[in-house]
Amino acid sequence: MALAPRLEMRQGQSLVMTPQLQQAIKLLQLSNLELGEYVEQELEKNPLLEVSVSEPVSERAAEHDGEADFEPSHATETALTLSEDGPPPARDGDLDIDYENVYDESRSDVANDAAAEAPGPTGSDWQNLKTGGAGSGGDGEFSLEATLTREATLGEHLTEQMQMAFKDPRQRMIGAYLIDQVNEAGYITTDLMEIAERLGAELSETESVLKVLQTFDPPGICARDLKECLAIQLAERDRLDPTMKVFLEHLELFARRDFDLLMKLCGADREDIASMIEDIRGCNPKPGLAFGGEPIVPVIPDVFIRQRADGTWAIELNSETLPRVLVNQQYYAEVSKVSADPKAKAYLSECLNNANWLVKSLDQRARTILKVASEIVRQQDAFLMYGIQHLRPLNLRTVADAISMHESTVSRVTASKYIATPRGIFEMKYFFTSSINATEGGEAHSAEAVRHRIKDLIDAENGDAVLSDDNIVDILKGSGIDIARRTVAKYREALNIPSSVQRRREKRAYA
Repeated sequence: MALAPRLEMRQGQSLVMTPQLQQAIKLLQLSNLELGEYVEQELEKNPLLEVSVSEPVSERAAEHDGEADFEPSHATETALTLSEDGPPPARDGDLDIDYENVYDESRSDVANDAAAEAPGPTGSDWQNLKTGGAGSGGDGEFSLEATLTREATLGEHLTEQMQMAFKDPRQRMIGAYLIDQVNEAGYITTDLMEIAERLGAELSETESVLKVLQTFDPPGICARDLKECLAIQLAERDRLDPTMKVFLEHLELFARRDFDLLMKLCGADREDIASMIEDIRGCNPKPGLAFGGEPIVPVIPDVFIRQRADGTWAIELNSETLPRVLVNQQYYAEVSKVSADPKAKAYLSECLNNANWLVKSLDQRARTILKVASEIVRQQDAFLMYGIQHLRPLNLRTVADAISMHESTVSRVTASKYIATPRGIFEMKYFFTSSINATEGGEAHSAEAVRHRIKDLIDAENGDAVLSDDNIVDILKGSGIDIARRTVAKYREALNIPSSVQRRREKRAYA
């Protein structure tokens, strides 16, 4: 058969991800902070988009009579009323004028008279403004703290102390290099001999500079290992006696809870060992983490859940997290009339399409979040009523089938979204847990509820009856939970709970 080029026509179907569809999918998985940044970027790029200046309409759950859909309370079919208000009504054909903020000459005369009668600032007032003193209010815009943009890093904090501790340029050079080797936890992990060889300095000189650095704030900084870090802090508290030094030399025994051997090596009784443990626990094993960290951003819930007087659940979106953007149709119409450039008209048309699609995508995102949250509340009603022991096993497919959506859509909606409930603020993904079978074929149990049950059992034990993993398995099976011993061990380790042997040693030490 001869090979030759030829033309063919074929008919087929394929899914094409348009840019608009990609944008809608992207918006679903963004958190409220990321969504705000994204909308700000779109506002800068698109001249037809503007922020709504009207008072936002709160997304409220619709009041219903309460059909009995979930037990023990009644179902609440939640309706969302999104604000699709246009721009504020224009007066005299001018859209951009806000007549509530128009300059009023009559008010200006009153303000000028009041300003004329007010006494002017004295010399001491100006001095206070410059220094941030009493006249300006130490926390005002003229205070030094108001000019700070970030906290000092650990390196900056140590360098400032080093400049005052050393006068010799050679010692300052060694100190600066040692500070550069300090990791974020506050430790120097590089070998001191290697540092001395790199700098061409004597090892004794490098060690003497390091000893001075270890006296800096915070206590325990520039240590080479955990034992040295604890020793520095204990020495500052005058608690580094010979017995404590022996304890630190055998710190691994404390990690294994082998207190009997520790008492033998230290020559101390249980009371002394317990006192030393309290002193060690009062130390900071990672002193460097107190500097240069990012500010803690509080969690802002996307959905609020509250219980009505009749026992039903009201679900509403947090309007503060929903960007409110409008499409300025009037500006588009005016510019299109006077513009004769085809490229300008094409650009405006593209901006209009993008703006309309963004508004539509934001509306659809809000509705989808509310729909998923409503189904989660319906599935986890017992948890909201009675606590974590009644958390049901739930997966994405169950929610997706109930609201006629794809699992990937539900996964994107629940990513980085939070729900404020009467029992606290939870991430949406918290309500999706794996299931553990019941012993007699009953309703499955949530893995999160089982973990909580294991923690409660261990917290309630005493030194005379420490529960082993096998004992916990027997108790859980007696409660109708079919669980293996290795699963109990896995959950216990995830909760940072030591083994029964280590717990028994620790309880005996404190007995």
